[in-house]
Amino acid sequence: PRRRETGARGLAFREPTSNTPRAGLRPRATAASRTHTDPVCMIDRFFNALRSLIERPLVVWLALLSLLAFSWDRWLADLPDPFVASKPYGACLFAITMLAIGSLLPRDEVVQLARRWRAIVSGTAIQYTSMPLLAYAFGRLFGLHGPWMVGMIMVGCVPGAMASNVLTLAARGNVSYSLSLTTSATLLSPVFVPAVLGIALAGTAEYPLGEIAIKVALTSANLLWMVVLPVIAGYCLSRLWWVWEAAAKHLGAIIANLTILWIIATVVATNRTQLAVLDPGPVLALLAVNLSGYSVGAVGGHALGLPSPMRRALTLEIGMQNAGLGTILVGIISPDPAAAIAPAIYTFGCMLTGTVLARAWAEWDRRHAICYRGRTSGRNRPATREG
Repeated sequence: PRRRETGARGLAFREPTSNTPRAGLRPRATAASRTHTDPVCMIDRFFNALRSLIERPLVVWLALLSLLAFSWDRWLADLPDPFVASKPYGACLFAITMLAIGSLLPRDEVVQLARRWRAIVSGTAIQYTSMPLLAYAFGRLFGLHGPWMVGMIMVGCVPGAMASNVLTLAARGNVSYSLSLTTSATLLSPVFVPAVLGIALAGTAEYPLGEIAIKVALTSANLLWMVVLPVIAGYCLSRLWWVWEAAAKHLGAIIANLTILWIIATVVATNRTQLAVLDPGPVLALLAVNLSGYSVGAVGGHALGLPSPMRRALTLEIGMQNAGLGTILVGIISPDPAAAIAPAIYTFGCMLTGTVLARAWAEWDRRHAICYRGRTSGRNRPATREG
C-alpha cells in the first residue's frame, strides 16, 4: 500500500511505506551489513589479527629471531644456516619492504606534503642536521673508530623509520604529520644521506677523499633503486590497480615487518663472534644518540610552535632512525661486516625506547582525561542542602 501526500505547491507524490526492495533487485551489501560469516569480513579480520600479532610485540619478535640467529650454529649446527645464506639478498629484501610501504601510503599524502610544507621541511631539516651531529659527537666521545664509527655515522644519516608511524598512533600523536615526515625524508634520502655521510666520514680522517667520494656515489645509487623507486612504484600501483591496493592493504604491513626482522637477524648471524665479546661502550653511545634524538625532536617541536600531537610525531620520527636501511647501506660501502652491528643494535634499542615512550604518553593522556572528567562532573553536580 502507498500513501498519497500533497507537497507545498499542491503537487502529489507517493512515498512507499515499506523498505522492501523491488522485485528482481538485490540490496547492495555494505560494510555495516556484513556479518561475521561474510567471507570478505572474515578475511579482513584474519589479516588484521595477524598484523596486530606481528606489530604490537614487534620488539619481542625481534629479540626472539635475533636470539635464534645468534644461536643457530650451536642449537641447529647440523642444518644449513638460512640467515647467513640470505645475506647476499639483503638489498632485494629491503627493496621489497619499501615497495610494500609505498603501496600503503594514503592517497592524500602528496596533498599533505604540499599543504604543510613548512612544518614538514622544518622537521626534516632538524632530523638531517641533528642526528648526524649527535652520532658523530657521541662516537668521538666514546672513542669509537673503524667499522664501529662508520656504523655509528650511518645510524645518524639514514631517514626515519616507518615504525615511528605506528608508535605515533599508539602515543596519540598526529599520524598524518608523522607519515609526511617519513615520506619526505625517504624521498630526499638519495640527496641528503650521501652528502651528510661524506661530510661526517671526512671528519673522521680515517678515509681518503677519493674513497669517500666512491662511498657517497654508491650510497646515492643504492638509495635510489632500493628506497625511492620502490616507494614510487608501490604508490602508483595502488593508485592504478585496485587488485594491488587490496592485496597491499592486507599483506603490505606484514611483509614489511617480516623482512625488516629477517634483515636484522641476518646481521646478527653474520657477526656472532663480535657480538659474543661486545663492549658496552658502543651500546651506551647508541643509547645516547637515541635519547638525545628524542630530546631534539621535543625541543624542535616547541621551537616551531607545533601542537602536542605534532610534537610527539616529530620526537618519535627523529629518535627512531631507519637502522634497517643502515645495515644494508653500511654493508655496501664497508668491507667489514662488523660495521653493520651498530645499526642492528640501534634498531632493537629505538624500538624498545620508542614503545616505552609511546606507552608513557598514552598513559599520561588517559590519566589526564580521567582527572578532567572528575573535575567536570564535580563542577556540574547539583548542590544539596544539609540539615
